[in-house]
Amino acid sequence: MDGPDPALLREDMLDSVEHTLGRPIAPAVREAMATVPREEFVAEAPYANRAGEQGGTRVLAPATVARLLSALDPEAGEETLVVGAGVGYTAAVLAEVVDARHVHAVDISRRLVYDARQNLSAAGYDAVLVDRADGARGLPAYAPFDRILVEAAAVEPPRDLVDQLAPDGRLVLPRGRGADQTVVAYEPDESGELREAETAGPVSLSPLLVEGEQAGAGVRNRTRREDAEFSEQGYFAKTGWEHEWIDWDDRLTGTDR
Repeated sequence: MDGPDPALLREDMLDSVEHTLGRPIAPAVREAMATVPREEFVAEAPYANRAGEQGGTRVLAPATVARLLSALDPEAGEETLVVGAGVGYTAAVLAEVVDARHVHAVDISRRLVYDARQNLSAAGYDAVLVDRADGARGLPAYAPFDRILVEAAAVEPPRDLVDQLAPDGRLVLPRGRGADQTVVAYEPDESGELREAETAGPVSLSPLLVEGEQAGAGVRNRTRREDAEFSEQGYFAKTGWEHEWIDWDDRLTGTDR
């Protein structure tokens, strides 16, 4: 006996997503999400409008994917980078919008890179490039990118990602830490500095990891990146980086406590 039509399930999912968001999904994003076979990426309840789990990793809820991609505002032919490939679903949706040859994705987890490649291949998106890399470092060999999507939370866009953004590009990031996060779209101004172009509502994503912080690594080395950024700005912590890393965002933005 045949099961429900996946196309109808996707349409029901998207109706639920729009109800959750309280507004229509961007047309190009909706059309792409209506096309991508999510069941190739999420085995259990793929069309439920909630976060799931696949292979031990958290899978973004469809509403979160729609929120992020609508803020990204991709167009056909644009070079895109997804930081945090995960199971590959977001990269597949982007592939429907910009064409798979223009989608690049990185993840710090070797296992997730393998899983994303397998999933994308099964869903028909073999041309998407998925590589293992520290997401905060981006993918300089393929830069510049017209669109960069960070599927992990950070206080500010990592400098290497900013440097890899095209002059008229857009970078989307869940800004904040813990449960206090907001989707923010950034665009370069005339001087090349990023400005906040749009906010697109709350999300709750895991923090952006750097080399050594992934599951099973057993080493915490977030301070390595912070050391370099603090040093360039002339800030020196009296008690050392390890004691003051938690307020690095305030230091970098010039806010005193």
